Amino acid sequence: EGYITFTALPKSFVVKVGKMRSAFGKVNMMHNHVLPWIDRPLVSTNLVGGEDGIDDAGVSIQRIIPAPKGIFLEATGQVFRGDSGSGLQSVFKSWQRSDVSTVAHLRSYKDVSESTNLDIGLSYARGYNDSGASFLTNLYGVDATVRWKPLRRSIYHSFIGRGELFWSQRQQFPVEQRAFGFYTSADYQLGRRWFLGGRFDRSARSKFANLTDNGGSIVLTYWPSEFSQIRGQYRYTDYAENRSANELLLQVIFSLGAHGAHPF
Repeated sequence: EGYITFTALPKSFVVKVGKMRSAFGKVNMMHNHVLPWIDRPLVSTNLVGGEDGIDDAGVSIQRIIPAPKGIFLEATGQVFRGDSGSGLQSVFKSWQRSDVSTVAHLRSYKDVSESTNLDIGLSYARGYNDSGASFLTNLYGVDATVRWKPLRRSIYHSFIGRGELFWSQRQQFPVEQRAFGFYTSADYQLGRRWFLGGRFDRSARSKFANLTDNGGSIVLTYWPSEFSQIRGQYRYTDYAENRSANELLLQVIFSLGAHGAHPF
């Protein structure tokens, strides 16, 4: 990523110009090192471009919308060059300069109590795909995140539950493909430095909507310090072709120097 942010604009608008991760859902906006898992959910791989996701050069416009009853409401509109993903994980492809892709996202946030908050979002994306210059892909998404972090024990215990649902409507020859996928996850803080999590995946494939993959993961994370983490993950995947995989993944992350805050 590399972009310029303009904040001193009329009517509380915020504009970004450059290469950025799109505001489609939650996981698509997150860098790999801030994910609670080593991998990305199956639905991200099958429908939303895999590890890179919808990540392109373009313009993003955000604005906070006044809302009642202590609700934070934010609307985002984005226009990109039109190329996201590659190979089997391609989402959008630009055949000519006018073949831009667009993304819209509406986010709502509310504090339910002093320890709990709820974050809900709606997403839409549209662009041309690699089937040809006249074939479009439409993506729809719903995401929800609940966070619990007791103020008096916040460094020892916390919980995050998250889920995302995606629908893909892809035009291709000979027939249009309509695929659905989702994931649900839960992460609980066992102590000051230990976290235990799990995730369930289910997703059809954008180009072959009759094929559905399923999977599940268990994740254990240890934070030696605020600048490093060690993570182990067991992942089981049941692929549509009547084959399955059992995998054990290991990850070590550390950071050096100043690092900007990530979206909440």
